[in-house]
Amino acid sequence: MPVKKKIYNRIKSVLAEKNKTNIWLADQLGMNKTTISKYCTNDIQPSMETLFAIAETLDVDVRELLVKTK
Repeated sequence: MPVKKKIYNRIKSVLAEKNKTNIWLADQLGMNKTTISKYCTNDIQPSMETLFAIAETLDVDVRELLVKTK
């Protein structure tokens, strides 16, 4: 039985809502496209500093990038 991957962030969803791509985000932040792709698929999680930079770049509250726990 496959293990269900835990989703921690909503970066991919917010990018879609803003009609932006992960390549655009990587260019804006000066980061590697592969790293941003891994954030979008929840394979790895960004640091707090990076999460805040992503929120600023997307012009959203940083809390919109996180999956609610309650």
